Amino acid sequence: MKAITYTGFGGPEVLRLAEVDEPHAGPGQVRLKVVAAGVNPLDHKIRSGWRPQLAPPFPVVPGLEAAGVVDEVGEGVTGVAVGDEVLGWTVTGAYAEHALAVDFGPKPADLGWDVAAALPVAVETSVRVLDALGVREGDTLLLHGAAGVAGAVGVQLAVARGATVIGTASPGNHDYLRSLGAIPVAYGNGLANRVRAVAPQGVDAVYDAAGAGDLETSIELRGGTGRIVTIADPRAAELGVTFSGPGAQFGPRLGEYALLAAEGRLTVRVARTFPLEDAAQAQEVSAGGHAAGKLVLRPWPSARPAEEAAGEQR
Repeated sequence: MKAITYTGFGGPEVLRLAEVDEPHAGPGQVRLKVVAAGVNPLDHKIRSGWRPQLAPPFPVVPGLEAAGVVDEVGEGVTGVAVGDEVLGWTVTGAYAEHALAVDFGPKPADLGWDVAAALPVAVETSVRVLDALGVREGDTLLLHGAAGVAGAVGVQLAVARGATVIGTASPGNHDYLRSLGAIPVAYGNGLANRVRAVAPQGVDAVYDAAGAGDLETSIELRGGTGRIVTIADPRAAELGVTFSGPGAQFGPRLGEYALLAAEGRLTVRVARTFPLEDAAQAQEVSAGGHAAGKLVLRPWPSARPAEEAAGEQR
């Protein structure tokens, strides 16, 4: 099968399209024919050698999340059959024509493939952080990086809980945040004063999805480090702030959020799709930090399996 691989850390030029052996589903696993794979910032960070311990043994097939069609079911797996459409996390790398998964949920028939591939990481991250913060009705939540994929999902889920959300973003994204139900403020110098102007009563919790150096301002606004969680700022420990990383399996809950997306009650912007062979370009765009939504790879740009064509028509 075709897959993107790399055999050493470095820039996007280390990514190569290669023929590799197909994986096969072992106990507790399913194999997916990957229709769409999400591109995440962690992908290029691991490739660059940011935290070598996070990388699997070389050669590496990158990619965390995918949506696809089950074509093998391993021993002991129940509740799913060959031909089912699912979305979730891969254990063999999503930048490939086939990948293995153990943590996944059903993809509703009315949910497009690109959006399905964009949901797992953003939804799991935001649900985990909002739960850790105890966000509830009546709270005022400050969300840094609110126009990013995870941030935008966090805005919508917090609003659905009855919270008032103040979202930081560049001015060009303020209308987008308003459409999601957030109060937008510009990031940068003077942020604390701008937040106080729209929330004179103060903020009850802070979700930092940006990692752009706003923890000190967050601590100032909160009057301490309580109810502040970051998913992106490596200075969290030295500042006494909680850093939240991926948690337990989320697949059983993923289906309910996928259904919300299919019904139009949870939206994710997909900025651009790329054929698998353009994975290096996709990671460059991701690393630039200014993609207006999710970046998605399509491993089958020419084969166009029937499942893909059907998904695009939905």
